[in-house]
Amino acid sequence: MKLTDGPGDTPVMTMQGGRTTYDVTGEPLKVQLETFLDEHRAALNGCLDGLTEEQARRRLVPSDTTLLGLVKHVTYAERVWFGEAVTGRPRQEMGLPPNAADAFTLTVADTIESVGSAHDDACAGSRRATAGLNLDDVLSGHWLGPLPLRWVYLHALREFAQHCGHADILREQILSGRSIAAGGPR
Repeated sequence: MKLTDGPGDTPVMTMQGGRTTYDVTGEPLKVQLETFLDEHRAALNGCLDGLTEEQARRRLVPSDTTLLGLVKHVTYAERVWFGEAVTGRPRQEMGLPPNAADAFTLTVADTIESVGSAHDDACAGSRRATAGLNLDDVLSGHWLGPLPLRWVYLHALREFAQHCGHADILREQILSGRSIAAGGPR
């Protein structure tokens, strides 16, 4: 997957097979939603490309949010929304922390390679879990109660888009050498 310039100033992630979100305008809604999800998944994983381990772990804001932590967190989100909600597997069984905030916490074992690989695996698992489902199929595995797959896709898309924005800003700060949180140049 590769980031390219799209119409106007909008960056577009080219998926395997050369498709972009602009190529699915006439496809069924499920295909459109899955393509947008995959674009955001790829952008989040790609935010680590070309960075050192130190850069990926660098804290630039008062919270524990780092680029590596963001990718670890969206891996958690994949497993909650598509592992737990779709398959009904409990978080504890999947080795997940009980709440989303803890998913940003990095350990010494977390590397760009290990977190990126875990993210890829979680995304592949999400695709497998939803492959035979329709948008109106009701999922009963999440604590919120029965949810249609359509809602889970929209929620995940909103969350991944938000985190893509976070990643864009953090990566820009890292690559420009600026760290306002650390008192660097403005």
